[in-house]
Amino acid sequence: MNQVRHVPVMLQRCLDLLAPALAEPGAVVVDCTLGLGGHSEALLSTFPAARLVALDRDQEALRLSGERLAPFGDRATLVHAVYDELPDVLDRLGIPRVQGVLFDLGVSSMQLDEAERGFAYAQDSPLDMRMDQSSGVSAAEVLNTYPPGELVRILRAYGEEKQAKRIVSAVVREREKEPFSHSARLVELIRDALPQAAKRTGGNPAKRTFQALRIEVNGELSVLERAIPAAVTSLAVGGRIAVLSYHSLEDRLVKQVFAAGATNTAPPGLPVVPERYQPRLRLLTRGAELPSEEEIAENRRAAPARLRGAQRIREDAL
Repeated sequence: MNQVRHVPVMLQRCLDLLAPALAEPGAVVVDCTLGLGGHSEALLSTFPAARLVALDRDQEALRLSGERLAPFGDRATLVHAVYDELPDVLDRLGIPRVQGVLFDLGVSSMQLDEAERGFAYAQDSPLDMRMDQSSGVSAAEVLNTYPPGELVRILRAYGEEKQAKRIVSAVVREREKEPFSHSARLVELIRDALPQAAKRTGGNPAKRTFQALRIEVNGELSVLERAIPAAVTSLAVGGRIAVLSYHSLEDRLVKQVFAAGATNTAPPGLPVVPERYQPRLRLLTRGAELPSEEEIAENRRAAPARLRGAQRIREDAL
């Protein structure tokens, strides 16, 4: 297995954020996005008293990271699950609360690097994009069967694509001639559909459409909307959560959950704020932290990363 290609993003900063919660024997840390196991391996190595629970929906990722984490024996428990299933996973394992949670919301290097998975727009590949290839609809099915209005909504909402209508008109026209199956045809169609000015901004013009399709195929935002609050609830008092996002939609969602948890919810005008209205989170990062220029130079996939951290400071009010 080629481990060189997989460089965990902002690794040291993630470890530093979680460290105060993971030093005690018996601490449990959850890696909600196992991928190729880079963050998980570092967590197990750095915190020898901690136990790891790691989730991934991608069976191939679980197999490869299982080999990588084998030296840690029963300190690592790997589970085939989507990260919004965290409460059920912990329940099955008999773990009431955890001390640390890490999310790295990027598409794994493996998925981007292996052409047949269909995530990359830089090479021709089948339009699949499913993180769990054992279930769900593929990107090709979305393109070939969704009504035009729904495709426009997806491109605007998930890709922040200003030219959504132009692209969808071209897609609808072309799919009637022949259904879409591979990425190169879609990339070419997008290039042809965009006005000259739109092609000059922000890298590959297909990037936003591919992002939108990936989010739709994997239900990423709706899963994340459930997963982040569930992860916060799973933390013991003193426990910490770190989340790496790669586009503004994800980061905004994480920011909203953390900000709500760090705000007191008392009605205005109370002379003393009762315990049940006090914040349950303390923010560990000022806004979102960015990778260093050095890291971006070494690993271009780190460039869009945004890191936020929070600590659980009290139990929920009954």
